Amino acid sequence: MVTLSPWLADRVDAVLVVVDVQDRLAAVMPRRDEVVATTVMLVRAARLLGMPVLVTRQYPEGLGDTVPELREALGEHTPIDKSVFCCRSDEGFSDLLADTWRGQVILIGMEAHICITQTALALLEDGYRVHVVADAVCSRTERDSEIALERLRHAGVAVTSAESVLYEVLGESGTEEFKAVLALVKERDAR
Repeated sequence: MVTLSPWLADRVDAVLVVVDVQDRLAAVMPRRDEVVATTVMLVRAARLLGMPVLVTRQYPEGLGDTVPELREALGEHTPIDKSVFCCRSDEGFSDLLADTWRGQVILIGMEAHICITQTALALLEDGYRVHVVADAVCSRTERDSEIALERLRHAGVAVTSAESVLYEVLGESGTEEFKAVLALVKERDAR
């Protein structure tokens, strides 16, 4: 399958990065349930489509573990523990990302105006094509999230939605993968 545009998500060139979706942090998010359900859907779809998934945890001693729903979707998966806000500034993260040999990063998680923004801007500077999934990121206040997404959009990040990303990486309907991803979308929407 040929990618139509470098700004469309491409399963062969993309890695899904899940940032800091943790118990104590998620507990104070006004859109917690929506963001977690969308994150789980994207993780399951990425795994189904053979896309690499990287997961971070910010200061787990204080912010807790990855939320249970996401841990279940990830299965055997070791998160990258960090203390820096910008994931790219963490050597372990940077090494694992480089090892994927992918040129696109699909970013989701918490918080939009802190770790997501800093990571997206740094990766953009490094030459990655960055997609931030608006319905799979959040902040403690909607205003912070809105400002972050607008800032990222102006910087050249592709601010998109979960369904847009899924249908871009699928590229076509009528396949078994399409049917499986469609089932994940319907499952999320039924919540």
